[in-house]
Amino acid sequence: MQNRTTDNRPHLILANTATAQPFTTPRPPPITPPTLPARNRQQHGTALQTQLSAVQLAALHASQLQNQHQLESGIGLQIEFSGFPDVNLAFTSLHNEPNKIELLSLRQDGNITHANVFVPDGKLRHFEKVLNEYVNEHKTNAGKVRDHKALVNTIAAIGVASLRALWTDDVDQLPQDQNQPFWWEVWLPVRGKRDAVVADFKKLVTLVGCEVSERQANFPERTVLWMFGSQAQLQNSVAALNCVAELRRAKDTAEFFDGMKPVEQVAWVDDAVSRLQDLAQENAPRICLIDSGVNRAHPLLERFIGQHDLYTINPNFGVNDVVNHGTGLAGLALYGDLTEVLSGSDPIEIAHRLESVKIVTGQTDNNGDAHSHAALFGDAVSQAEVVQPEVVRVFATAVTATDYRDQGQPSSWSATVDSLAADANGEGQFPRLFILAAGNMVDGNAWAQYPASLSTNLIHDPGQAWNALTVGALTDKIDTEEPALQAIACSGGISPFSSTSATWEAVWPLKPDVVMEGGNVAIDASGFAAGHPSLNLLTTNNTPSERLFTTSNATSAASALCARLAAQIMLVYPALHPETVRALIVHSAEWTTSMRDVYLNSQTVRKKDIVNLIRHCGWGAPNVNRALYSAGNSLTLLVEDQIFPFKKENGKVGTRDMNLHALPWPKQALLALGEVRVQMRVTLSYFIEPNPSARGVASKFHYPSHRLRFEVQRPLETSSAFQTRINAAALHDENDDSTSPSDDDWLLGKSNRYRGSLHQDEWSGTAAELANRGHIAVFPAMGWWRTRAALKKYNSPARYSLLVSIRTEQTETDLYALIEQLIAQRIAPATTIEI
Repeated sequence: MQNRTTDNRPHLILANTATAQPFTTPRPPPITPPTLPARNRQQHGTALQTQLSAVQLAALHASQLQNQHQLESGIGLQIEFSGFPDVNLAFTSLHNEPNKIELLSLRQDGNITHANVFVPDGKLRHFEKVLNEYVNEHKTNAGKVRDHKALVNTIAAIGVASLRALWTDDVDQLPQDQNQPFWWEVWLPVRGKRDAVVADFKKLVTLVGCEVSERQANFPERTVLWMFGSQAQLQNSVAALNCVAELRRAKDTAEFFDGMKPVEQVAWVDDAVSRLQDLAQENAPRICLIDSGVNRAHPLLERFIGQHDLYTINPNFGVNDVVNHGTGLAGLALYGDLTEVLSGSDPIEIAHRLESVKIVTGQTDNNGDAHSHAALFGDAVSQAEVVQPEVVRVFATAVTATDYRDQGQPSSWSATVDSLAADANGEGQFPRLFILAAGNMVDGNAWAQYPASLSTNLIHDPGQAWNALTVGALTDKIDTEEPALQAIACSGGISPFSSTSATWEAVWPLKPDVVMEGGNVAIDASGFAAGHPSLNLLTTNNTPSERLFTTSNATSAASALCARLAAQIMLVYPALHPETVRALIVHSAEWTTSMRDVYLNSQTVRKKDIVNLIRHCGWGAPNVNRALYSAGNSLTLLVEDQIFPFKKENGKVGTRDMNLHALPWPKQALLALGEVRVQMRVTLSYFIEPNPSARGVASKFHYPSHRLRFEVQRPLETSSAFQTRINAAALHDENDDSTSPSDDDWLLGKSNRYRGSLHQDEWSGTAAELANRGHIAVFPAMGWWRTRAALKKYNSPARYSLLVSIRTEQTETDLYALIEQLIAQRIAPATTIEI
């Protein structure tokens, strides 16, 4: 347990700091439409009409088949619209709500965009009308041109969607042999009747010999199922394909690390047990490990995880750990690295508890369940919550996919984690904190290419989840204890096991969030690289009757250590929201000198270099003391609040509020410090409700329900000028939020910091400059709550956590005491701030 020193003071938790202000987005400047390619209207339109006629015949045949099968989910046909090379297909114009025509998915094939569209029976006339008006250069009675040229000139071809048209995964994932069965991830549309769509699909694919798992994952506009079968089987059912929004290949789970065996030292355990002090209260925070189970018979574990705390998603799995993974994580989650614990003599204070949900067995005969973790995770979470719903807990898992082909894009698994974290099915009443391992590099040839290998070993599914805390690995372990072997990574460097988001597109979250100890790798003079016991972390073995200790490493170990830190924060601040606990961990992190040397080694550090650093190292290694406590010259303010991002008015959904936070700034004291250098770090943490599909973040279709932003008042800026500037900030590009930088003293700047659902930045300047930065605005940006009005979520509140810290090397002025006094004296939120 963290020992407090005389300057360990509780963080300052603020209340009633925000004033809700109407957030009126200014009218954007006129947008110059893209230049359309020139087409021979008659020739191009007639060709597309001919293609649509062929589609009409296919639609008639499909309707007859669907009626024969007595389908209940709606009759219709999937149509593929293909664009021209290097021309942006105007796919948003293909979606037509009045006719229930739904844009299902997009895929990019080289420089050509393909859009898959579901057209209900009888609604093809909509596109017939579009093409007729295009060919005839139609004008309205008022003389206004309505010839649909902006859409039709981007369409190269129209045809019935094939299996390939529905495939949105890497094409390499499709087996060459059409008859080879494999596990599919099938994304079904909802169409207002989810159960009927699922029932129809299952009925149709069963007729062609495919097997469908009983598990499913539900999202606002999609249902995900897992199916075992071949391409040939699925292609034989046109009716089944018409039920599908998109197809992907299901993922396998990662192989577990089974650390090197250390020398058994029974006396160490006896000594440690004699020093154990159980300080846990009745409702102590719990770490719920979703992994391979835990063997609680170990003398270092049995006191802190009862038999009733062991769960499984399948009774046939049992609850015990047979692959020696979950038990090792349990030891790390309780004690940290046992090497340090066992070599000490101080009391070992433990004030939190463990739970375990067995979700994997390490075997290959689990009937396809290894492919359906999106559904399994919901089961795993409910296991512990149903039995003890009142307990404060953090969920931690080191189970990841074996590949990283998502490249940051949401998957069914990562979207499920996001949904569970946001408590989407419970309307956000009980959000959850998830800590995920980033995924590991286990290729010795890649280790030998360190650190270049880090840029190509990308975060594994579900580590791209927006709402989760994704943990990479660093290492301080460099002593191999063998002269012929040398540690690959230097002390404080990123572990060779770790994974990164180095090559993700800019729109995806900055991951990992933080890094923690994950061990190192040894290399010999010949260049052969391998794991080594002395470079791993010591932990509890799953078969204590045979040996008491084993070793653990990589991002699995790092995620367990991070879960332990989360539990420590929950002990000190039991009432904090999960969003705040996540923010505190990231807010406390710092980059090591080794990290800076590798990724910030140029003479001039640019903001894109900082982005690259974060995509490799996160925000660095969390500082336990800084996460738990403030000091006189290094203090943290915590605000937990909510905002209503959107509203519906006059039939349209638009932005509603921004929150203007007045902070208890010790203005006079900061002015007195004058040129003393200070740092201000701001962290905004919130959970989004996911709406995954291959439409991604393109145009008005968004993965997150909402996005939030923060801006800080500048020196000499009046409150009205500040508010005007915030409104102007709403004009950021919806996909990458790019805007010209105008406050260069920020480390990342607003062009780079708004990725995912946790935004952090750091400002450096003088105390006098900081004196006038006493207001922070939190305001909304685009999301599907606004763009998908039919789902009626536009009145939903959005909860968030805002952290602000001040740090200075100057110690004579007790800034903490001054702010604490201002908080006590404050009557109204705005009265303590001078503008």
